[in-house]
Amino acid sequence: MSAQAPTALIADDEPLLREVLRRRLAEAWPALQIVAEARNGREAVELLEALQPDICFLDVHMPGVSGVEAARRIGRRAHLVFVTAFEQYALQAFEHGVLDYLVKPVTPGRLAETVLRLQERMATAQPVVHSDALLQQLAVQLARAAGVAAPGVEPLRWVRATVGGALRMIPVQSIVYLRADTKYTLVAWNDDDGQAAEAVIRLSLKELLAQLDKTQFAQVHRAVVVNLGTVQRVTRGDNETAEIALKGRPERLPVSRSYLHLFKEM
Repeated sequence: MSAQAPTALIADDEPLLREVLRRRLAEAWPALQIVAEARNGREAVELLEALQPDICFLDVHMPGVSGVEAARRIGRRAHLVFVTAFEQYALQAFEHGVLDYLVKPVTPGRLAETVLRLQERMATAQPVVHSDALLQQLAVQLARAAGVAAPGVEPLRWVRATVGGALRMIPVQSIVYLRADTKYTLVAWNDDDGQAAEAVIRLSLKELLAQLDKTQFAQVHRAVVVNLGTVQRVTRGDNETAEIALKGRPERLPVSRSYLHLFKEM
């Protein structure tokens, strides 16, 4: 840990939330230096390697590499504070001071408690004591809260849909993309003859995403999940957004700024 002024990194995929936390930290802990901001867990780990901050404030549910996964890669090289919208799923270990967390929206009172605990740990040179097992337990609990598949859950293989009055069993590997439609989801797939087909099912996009194989499907927009094997090309647009062209289909799918890092090498 630094012997100079304490340093910190903030990781959150929402720029406004990063700014709010930065401002509140400046009020609660003027001596703390925010040395970097990250938009996702991958950037957080890279910045940790480069800058070695004393503290990392990690949003739990960032796209791509989550805050929990980033914490596992960071290990004991920094004090960790998780930022989450799911207080009811926080571990008792948080309350015992092993880890700390902030609930969105971050309030001055709760932040002051966190700052005090961090100051005490750093003033007495307390070691960072979180373990991989604890982070794994946290990943499972917060995954349940967010509707994300927990480790060890078998990915979905079929989706049931009513098409023309008949029940269809749609193989997941045939799905091209999913689009949120209020509380329902539009499923777009290619049938046995390779023809484009669509159906609306009574499951939310969040519920479906929790059951899909994350190596095959990726969320690219708050309302869109795409089968990565059907992506033909990704064209970058303005304001750090992009558009996906699909193999054999005319639709164009939006990629929002928060998910553009998925196609960094394309």
